[in-house]
Amino acid sequence: MAGFEVNEIVAALREAREEWRDAQKRSREPGSREFPSREALAAIVESLKGALFPMRLGPPELRHESEDFYVGHTLDSALQSLLIQARLELRYSARHQPRDAAEIDAEAQEAVRAFAAALPGIRRLLDGDVLAAYQGDPAARSVDEVLLCYPGILAMIHHRLAHRLYGLGLPLLARIVAELAHGQTGIDIHPGAQIDAGFFIDHGTGVVIGETTVIGKRVRLYQAVTLGAKRFPTDPDGKLQKGLPRHPMVEDDVVIYAGATILGRVRLGKGAVIGGNTWITEDVPAGANITQASLQKAGCD
Repeated sequence: MAGFEVNEIVAALREAREEWRDAQKRSREPGSREFPSREALAAIVESLKGALFPMRLGPPELRHESEDFYVGHTLDSALQSLLIQARLELRYSARHQPRDAAEIDAEAQEAVRAFAAALPGIRRLLDGDVLAAYQGDPAARSVDEVLLCYPGILAMIHHRLAHRLYGLGLPLLARIVAELAHGQTGIDIHPGAQIDAGFFIDHGTGVVIGETTVIGKRVRLYQAVTLGAKRFPTDPDGKLQKGLPRHPMVEDDVVIYAGATILGRVRLGKGAVIGGNTWITEDVPAGANITQASLQKAGCD
């Protein structure tokens, strides 16, 4: 059997870790985990999906007469776990500006309580997304098929949960929840994106929706659509300025077909139809029908 200089590698890896931690001003004091866990968040989201849709995304042996008991038990466990992760994020974000542990704990509890209170509204939004998918896809045979099978709905379950966490000051937890769906579906929705009711992503692979995107009611997207930024402003030191509005605003009843790319803080007017493989960097008026041919004729980007 071949021998390996494992001890030397362990020491070299420790040195690399310490260099990184020093550069990031991390504490060298012995202690427990410093930041949230993807594995813990994945388990929490699975529990929340079961609590939101118990008879379809809950355990297969569940019966109607046990529904409330299951939801209550599952929610309590998931929220307790979420509280642990919220505390970790808030402690992590306070590492450069130390705060009182009791203050962090109170903030975490308040955020998780507010998140829990938002779950009935999130369920209703998701019901609207499921219905929009069923009504918008002639291949869908039932709303149950849509919920169980459609990647766009899975992505929206994650997004509705992640967006609420993002709004409650837990952006790292939100991003982890969003990226779990991204890995499973190929649909990349930043948790900061504002998406109104009745949203439907058909097929979905390759869809990208940026942080400051604003989407109205009853909007439909197809695969490989990008709602992205056109440019990234920098400060006097050359560093990217974060948080500025830089992604599209999509008004109610817009349809965007496969492969379309919409960049910058442009507005797609109500009821506009954006054809496949188009490249949009200017406002589109309400009711317009944009195709490659119309863009070439107009001499637009």
